[in-house]
Amino acid sequence: MAASSIFMATPITLLKKTPTFSVKCMSQTPQSGEPEVSKPATTPTLPQINIPPPPPPAPKVSTKFSDVLAFSGPAPERINGRLAMIGFVSAMAVELSSGQDVFTQIGNGGVAVFVGTSVVLTLASLVPLFKGVSVQSKSSGLMTSDAELWNGRVAMLGLVALAFTEYVKGSALV
Repeated sequence: MAASSIFMATPITLLKKTPTFSVKCMSQTPQSGEPEVSKPATTPTLPQINIPPPPPPAPKVSTKFSDVLAFSGPAPERINGRLAMIGFVSAMAVELSSGQDVFTQIGNGGVAVFVGTSVVLTLASLVPLFKGVSVQSKSSGLMTSDAELWNGRVAMLGLVALAFTEYVKGSALV
């Protein structure tokens, strides 16, 4: 019994050393004539909610011809990247199916196909830009405008590497 009272008293003793608050408890309601303990009236404070300001409206995209086709504008690298992606895939497909290298493909009527594809793809790329549609506004998830730029850059390098390898080798890659 003595051992259990020591263990019971120890936590209470520790709590008395560093009290952070005190609690008064009454077992009965005050009778008439006894002083009533009153609490000071406090109004509950509501936490302040910080609502962020609405985002600023998207800046208007310039539709001027010189801005769209400027060196750092939205059109040149995207159009060249799209052409390179189509060119690399079609060059590899023709090479796998017929065994012709890139230079033979160009000599066998590839220039006319390239010019036609370039005109159609350039117009299809410029129409939304001249209407004021931003290239970032339509990108989400996996298909982002940055991913398109990087894929176009890799396709440009791939097309140049394919042509250079075939030139050095003197024949088709596959």
